[in-house]
Amino acid sequence: LEIIYTILKDDYQVEILDLMVPGESFEETFSSFNPDVIGITSLCIDVNMVKEIAAKAKMLKKDVITLAGGTQAFLNTKAFFDDSIDYVFKYTTRSNLTSLFKYLSNNEVPPLIEGIYSRAHGYKSLEVFGRNEYIVPDRSSTEKYRKHYSYLGFKPCAIMQTSLGCSKHCDFCLRWRIEGADEQDIDLQCIVQQIKDIQEPSIMIYDNDFLNNKDRLERLCDLLEANNIKKNFICYASVNSIISHPETVERVARNGLKAVLVGYETFNEEELINYKKKSTVSDSFKAAKILKDIGLDCWASFMLHPDWDTKEFKAFRSYIAKLKPEISTFSPLTPFPNLPLYNQYKDRLLIREDEFEKWSFSKVSIKPSKISLRRYYYEIIKTLLFIN
Repeated sequence: LEIIYTILKDDYQVEILDLMVPGESFEETFSSFNPDVIGITSLCIDVNMVKEIAAKAKMLKKDVITLAGGTQAFLNTKAFFDDSIDYVFKYTTRSNLTSLFKYLSNNEVPPLIEGIYSRAHGYKSLEVFGRNEYIVPDRSSTEKYRKHYSYLGFKPCAIMQTSLGCSKHCDFCLRWRIEGADEQDIDLQCIVQQIKDIQEPSIMIYDNDFLNNKDRLERLCDLLEANNIKKNFICYASVNSIISHPETVERVARNGLKAVLVGYETFNEEELINYKKKSTVSDSFKAAKILKDIGLDCWASFMLHPDWDTKEFKAFRSYIAKLKPEISTFSPLTPFPNLPLYNQYKDRLLIREDEFEKWSFSKVSIKPSKISLRRYYYEIIKTLLFIN
């Protein structure tokens, strides 16, 4: 949203409303700001709420124009084909956003615009996927909210991205499908200037694999040291990146890196292959030891496979005990609609495609093959108690 603000702010009056911050009221903000257009972003579970907000906006102001976008709009655009929503952004670019607003500000009905599904055109669109453009977000646009933003104990905490896309192509992952199938690194001078401008003491770097490029990390450390920058950093990293250049990872730690989120995913070699992970169980243990030796906290994430039985859950718990991450999180394997895994498990799904609130990573969505659903949840509870 800060990037959308950046694109529009010179030509329009723009305000961001964060309804996840306690005390914020949609009705009060709508009445005081009196917008001509509102745009609502979404994750997978938010579809019905987006429709409710759009419908409420239409009730408050009959001719208000409503837009929907975000991850779910990319993944399942048709979910927002609704009388309360005028335009659905499958993806958002500087080009399609400014083009739409130019027509709207001239009170003209826009033609078909790439990436945007228009209710006036029967929700048709032109889709021309190009390379993502990096735009520096205007963080002042969320100034009144920033004290509320945290990341796993780091508060206040800013977020930033230093590279788009990912070359790992894990089968279950959506991000590389949105951002691109290889890394698109952003100029480091631009990145360092943002780090200097960010007021928060901690920054979550949400690149898919921040530690993947050894030479780039060394250059970044040079710049951080030259500018005497002291920040706390948290990042995502792959097992392969950690084990391929541990000395560089250690240098990044000396320059502020505090914690690394690592997708170990599973203790099972065959599952790693099926997930298209480019690492082995042995690699995972190597990465865990490197992080321990450096003194970096590891926040490990795992996926619970629907074909596990009680023995495999026990083996999973034993695996966590050996890895010894500081924090462990896990979720049932969730095959989102319109991704390859969805078709693979379609005959075993426990959740309908339109039960949006249930696609939350917190529910078992695939019928277990070896034990009952009740027993599967029991094993999940045992694992939660074991970790905690």
